[in-house]
Amino acid sequence: MRIAMMGAGGVGGYFGGRMAASGCDVTFIARGRHLEAIRKQGLRIDSRDIGDAIIDPADATDNPADVGVMDCVIVAVKLWDTEEVGRAILPMVGPETTVLSLQNGVECDQTLARVVGTGHLIGGVAFIASSIREPGVIKHIGTMQRVVVGERAGGSSSRVEALYEVMLHAGITAEVSDDIERTIWEKFVFLVGLSATTTMLRTTLGPVRKNPDSRAFLLNIMREAVAVGRAKGIDLADDYAEDRLAFAAGLPVDMTSSMHHDLEAGNRLEVAWLSGTVARFGHELGVATPVNQSVWAALKTHAGPKS
Repeated sequence: MRIAMMGAGGVGGYFGGRMAASGCDVTFIARGRHLEAIRKQGLRIDSRDIGDAIIDPADATDNPADVGVMDCVIVAVKLWDTEEVGRAILPMVGPETTVLSLQNGVECDQTLARVVGTGHLIGGVAFIASSIREPGVIKHIGTMQRVVVGERAGGSSSRVEALYEVMLHAGITAEVSDDIERTIWEKFVFLVGLSATTTMLRTTLGPVRKNPDSRAFLLNIMREAVAVGRAKGIDLADDYAEDRLAFAAGLPVDMTSSMHHDLEAGNRLEVAWLSGTVARFGHELGVATPVNQSVWAALKTHAGPKS
């Protein structure tokens, strides 16, 4: 299987790197100093608990038009780039190409579908704590490195199973979901909570869950996301936020979010697509979301011009 990884950051660099290290034909679409480093010294994964990997040489470019038609294109870029990236990947998309988004948020597939067509898309979600430590190096924290895939309409298919097998062969904890829309929302609930708390408090998960007030802050953010999801018809358990709080207790104390990394680095934030989306959906559906609304208001100045 020929795979193009559109974005080689914490998510794309890690999962694409694992597949490349297992012998899969992976091309990384990257840019800037990260691309230069990958070209010169390969791509390195530093993973304290899973094990390191070096992909050298690594096939990398900044121009999707040079790659040719691929079997699968995996999109792993920031959410504000989704529509532009959808247009950029078109030269790699042939009649049988599968397109999979492993982005944050719950609306990226709809954005991509408007550009590449619904028929090319399968649904997916990635669970991982990883980031670019320095150009050419991906840092992975903990043991979680899970990808769940499925057909957008539900269930599996030959193309879903093919990608699933490639990921399993690469040592990735891969699963097939019979309800990928629910799975995407399940991640969204926790991600909104983790991103909001670690970014607002400028700390990692350990201190957030240790302090009773910040722990309650995390729980209330997730409760609002669950309420909004249920109002949209997503099959989330009424106590799913409490379930995610218990899940958080078993995660590494130094785990944080990409949005926290971005704030610390002075980069643009995805908050418009996280707490901002919860607040927007809540307004549309008549669901109260005061905590997420406050997070959105507080972080909006860091969100960038298009938010």
